Amino acid sequence: MDPPGDELIFFVNGKRILERNAEPEMTLLTYLRRKLGLTGTKLGCAEGGCGACTVMVSKFHRHHNRLVHHAVNACLAPLCSLHHCAVTTVEGIGSIASKLHPVQERIAKAHGSQCGFCTPGIVMSMYSLLRNNPQPTMPDVEEAFQGNLCRCTGYRPILEGYKTFTKEGGCCGGRGKANGCCMTNGNATNPDFTNGHKEDHINGNSTMSDQPLYDPSEFMPLDPTQEVIFPPELMSMSKEPLGEVRFRGERLLWIQPSSLTELLDLKACYPDAKLVVGNTEVGIEMKFKNLLYPVILAPAYIPQLNSIQHTKDGIVFGASCTLTVMGDVLRTAVATLPPHQTELFKAILEQLRWFAGLQIRNVAAVGGNIMTASPISDLNPVFMAAACRLTLASKGGTRVVEMDGQFFPGYRKTILKPEEILLSVEIPYTKKGQYFSAFKQSPRREDDISIVTCGMNVLFEEGSNVVKDLQLSYGGMAPTTVLASGTSKKLLGRPWNESLLEDACVSLAEEMTLAPSVPGGMVTYRRTLTISLFFKFYLTVQHKLAQDGVNVEDVRPDYSSATEIFHAETPSSVQLYQAVPPGQNTDDVVGRPIMHLSALKQATGEAIYCDDIPCYENELHLALVTSAKAYARIKSIDTAEASAVPGFVTFVSFKDIRGSNMTGPAVYDETVLAEDTVTCVGHIVGAVVADTQAHAQRAAKAVKISYEEMKPVVTIQDAIESQSFYQPVRTIKKGDVAQGFKESDHILQGEIHIGGQEHFYLETNCTLAVPRGEDGEMELFASTQSASKTQALVAKAMGVPANRVVCRVKRMGGGFGGKESRSTVLSTVVAVAAQKVKRPVRCMLDRDEDMLVTGGRHPFFGRYKVGYMNSGKVKAVEVTFYSNAGNSMDLSLSIMERALFHMENSYNIPHMCGTGYLCKTNLPSNTAFRGFGGPQGMMVAESWMSDVALACGVPSEEVRRLNLYKQGDLTPFNQCLQQFTIDRCWQECLEFSNYHQRKAAVDEFNRQHRWTKRGICMIPTKFGISFTAVFLNQAGALVHIYTDGSVLLTHGGTEMGQGLHTKMVQVASRTLGIPSSKIHITETSTNTVPNTSPTAASASSDLNGMAVYNACSTLLQRLEPYKVKNPTGSWEDWVRAAYFDRVNLSANGFYKTPDLGYDFDTNSGRPFNYFSYGVACSEVEIDCLTGSHKNVHTSIVMDVGKSLNPALDIGQVEGAFMQGVGLFTLEELRYSPQGYLFTRGPGMYKIPAFGDIPTELKVSLLRDAPNERAIFSSKVGEVE
Repeated sequence: MDPPGDELIFFVNGKRILERNAEPEMTLLTYLRRKLGLTGTKLGCAEGGCGACTVMVSKFHRHHNRLVHHAVNACLAPLCSLHHCAVTTVEGIGSIASKLHPVQERIAKAHGSQCGFCTPGIVMSMYSLLRNNPQPTMPDVEEAFQGNLCRCTGYRPILEGYKTFTKEGGCCGGRGKANGCCMTNGNATNPDFTNGHKEDHINGNSTMSDQPLYDPSEFMPLDPTQEVIFPPELMSMSKEPLGEVRFRGERLLWIQPSSLTELLDLKACYPDAKLVVGNTEVGIEMKFKNLLYPVILAPAYIPQLNSIQHTKDGIVFGASCTLTVMGDVLRTAVATLPPHQTELFKAILEQLRWFAGLQIRNVAAVGGNIMTASPISDLNPVFMAAACRLTLASKGGTRVVEMDGQFFPGYRKTILKPEEILLSVEIPYTKKGQYFSAFKQSPRREDDISIVTCGMNVLFEEGSNVVKDLQLSYGGMAPTTVLASGTSKKLLGRPWNESLLEDACVSLAEEMTLAPSVPGGMVTYRRTLTISLFFKFYLTVQHKLAQDGVNVEDVRPDYSSATEIFHAETPSSVQLYQAVPPGQNTDDVVGRPIMHLSALKQATGEAIYCDDIPCYENELHLALVTSAKAYARIKSIDTAEASAVPGFVTFVSFKDIRGSNMTGPAVYDETVLAEDTVTCVGHIVGAVVADTQAHAQRAAKAVKISYEEMKPVVTIQDAIESQSFYQPVRTIKKGDVAQGFKESDHILQGEIHIGGQEHFYLETNCTLAVPRGEDGEMELFASTQSASKTQALVAKAMGVPANRVVCRVKRMGGGFGGKESRSTVLSTVVAVAAQKVKRPVRCMLDRDEDMLVTGGRHPFFGRYKVGYMNSGKVKAVEVTFYSNAGNSMDLSLSIMERALFHMENSYNIPHMCGTGYLCKTNLPSNTAFRGFGGPQGMMVAESWMSDVALACGVPSEEVRRLNLYKQGDLTPFNQCLQQFTIDRCWQECLEFSNYHQRKAAVDEFNRQHRWTKRGICMIPTKFGISFTAVFLNQAGALVHIYTDGSVLLTHGGTEMGQGLHTKMVQVASRTLGIPSSKIHITETSTNTVPNTSPTAASASSDLNGMAVYNACSTLLQRLEPYKVKNPTGSWEDWVRAAYFDRVNLSANGFYKTPDLGYDFDTNSGRPFNYFSYGVACSEVEIDCLTGSHKNVHTSIVMDVGKSLNPALDIGQVEGAFMQGVGLFTLEELRYSPQGYLFTRGPGMYKIPAFGDIPTELKVSLLRDAPNERAIFSSKVGEVE
């Protein structure tokens, strides 16, 4: 029997943890959540790509003799790597019960937490920064957040709230200092400083609100002396010599050697052992590639591997030095050494700026980056072009090799022998006349893997422009990092001029080839990048030669932008809204920008999400078994290997379903568990139930399914060719299109493809099912927008009436439509499993499973034919939509209907016909997503509108303005436009954005820049508010008043970050005339308000707000006699009097939207209660050489009626805008021809990050635009 492992000693939030049975496969995140019950740290992706799991790890660094605090990803940090470390989680820095930390308070009060699932990670990233640097700069803050994602807020309020910690301070952040206020530091007239902060400086006739969104002067000051101290026990341990430590797990031995000799002996004994420092590569391989490494060696504490030596030739870094440490050392060198010596250092620092996120750089070792031998490594091309010297060590001694074209003999291979390790890397100084550049091109600038990356190194004959030596190294152009040695040889001895450039481009085009079927695709783009990046290098070197006095012509001024290194500008912003009327009661919070009611809890980690519910004593965990084929018959399922996994309990298949296996939100056309056929990759075939999540997932991977494959239909084009459509086909027609074309001066035709989009809610789908032991009762805790649909479909699968199933939803970590219907895919399986084993069963999907199984926004293909006049006036449009619905109907018909309802966007087209086809394909069923088909319909409209403007030669904003609707116009579906505000929004947006000055400046910029161009555009939107399925436009509420005067409120809507509960409390507070502090919402559940509609269609605060108002009005009527009797009494007095008089203090409310109903056959009726309007102006800049772009400016004017809560509404507008930026400029779902999804996590699928927000973002809520058709004259409620 193997000897037991050593004891693991570490600290969590100041408390000593002694773990006698440390499991090397367990991550810190799992340990915190499952063993210590610290659920503030969240699981967002399990691959270090989203930052939701960020914690701070502190340790005394023996080699640098100092204490270091680092933000790290707990989802990747192996538990065993924390020996003698101190971990601080979000719970450890502050709580509502004790005291908030300023970092927690400021993100909440600045409205930077919506769903709150990403908030603890962002809080800990900021906290770690402040522990290292109590007064950072804004670039420091932006760097700290490179590894954090947020899907709700659009990032602006987070940056703005945390700007108050920085040297820049933010307006009025530095109260009491002479230069803290923008009135005293010369910025009084700068429009960038009116960012909704402080209104002390605004005169009475200002157009701004009379109140700020929040008041920074109320923030608690940061006191660095009050932070948690590093445990003295660990400090004293750090003085003692380290011995070898071993931890033995179920399948894995973890050894932490204490000396180089021990390490080399171990490597000789275990030549296949992996060396792990940060676990940022091996952790991913073991989790996602199902690889197992029985022995792990952890050399993080070996002195020689951490040493940094300055030699006469350069700086030698030990292979265990982290990228953060390397960056700090190189920055110091650049600041102190002559510039000509640090050309290479500057190139490495440029690559490190965009290398993963800070949490990864803090733990990832430079040696690990080299040895991983990734063909798209950011650093290896730089090391190769510089011919860095690597010292390799083994038991037999050391040898030095140059990192050249032979170092990587094949994909993910190096020339090291199995018993050798990489000891150190020498980064050389550059010489006079030597120039070095590094480039990385990736879809997103921050924290993204590269498409093509390169290092370029040239040395000239002394004092001349004649090439003495040239090394060009590329990543992303072969299975390994390669040198363009043929091109380099041809250019030796030649002067650096246009002739050399031409020959270099021709030679690179010949040398850097890719096969058409190469992994990663984008062949033409990648080959073009090799040349365009060399062109940037050529211009950069030419400019430096001229500056250094070599007799060459400097770069032309209009070419200079191609040589500039990207520097992010700190974003600025403006938020305008209408203040509440003077004299409004201070207790009446309707119209005030009050903070999201859960924001403080979310910032401290105390807000409970589905997977944060403590485990039941006899609880089991479930993992899905999904199809690996897009369309196939199941021949057999073998669970023998799975059942041998420790902790295995049972395999659940369709045979275990006691009720019906047919399911679906609108039509029952899909299965809970596949029977004999699978119709997409990710189709759920069965599930494994085991004692832990790790065991369940291991067993699920061990289930063997054999298939008989059939030809799948994957794309819209496939579906059109094979005529694979769902019925019905929808059409909306107005006027006479044929006549319209005859009357037109010109006709054009076009088409546009719009890709899909993953919801990427930070909290993946999660369900906990608890059997109640009698009468088939089941309690479900689910992360769903649709509690009633979950209840109904679970009851159907279990074979019990709905009254035996209760579904409870506290809150979701984001939804965006993705949890409206597809959440039931998981809930039904978990409930069936719990029914079978008669024990509670829990499943929270990993990010890759969630992205695979649940579907996303519908890809669309639009074809159009447009008739228009010379003036740009559009007379007739014929448009055909095709949507990729996937393998079931889901909500696709309603989504297509909404696309047709928005096919003209905001334009009055006299003759119009639109037809929509639903393509039946072998992809996971696509579903609701914010906008619900509207954005796709409008995008096609804007495509033909742009074509018309281009064809007419008329400015696009004039063509759009010419075609805009007017008050009283009829839409193609014959609804009259009342309370029409789009013309006002348009005019205000023109002024708000300074459109005409901006457009002139763009034209001037484009004249002055050859390789960088800017563009500007204004776009209107009109969005219909209501469910298009009439029966869903209803809502219920239940209000209890207790004898102490407190009020418990329940309604049919769910909270997913949009602030619905906050708004409902505001509505109840105004209606009852009591402070909002007396009102509480605990959760949404099917046993309090039945038959609820999904929280969707942007109608939830309209519907539920009216239901709450109805219930509260009923209660007020009942209390009225006691108010009359005792007019000077308090609320509590009236409540008690009514109670003693035996009056019912509980009321339910109900609301249905009146006068709705549309008939497609007759094209008549009202599909929408009203419309919301908005206009946006955006200016963007694009690099013509690489395709990189940045968002320079965006102004948005939005009509939300009389806002119930301007802070929440502005937050929704900004968050929705950034999701749109992702949809149209960044996010790309990539499938194989066989229907396999490649983009299954934040590593491959890129949502916008902090650095993608516009440099200037302005949002204005339209003033004086009350909406008489919704609660308290508001509109939209939430942009779900």
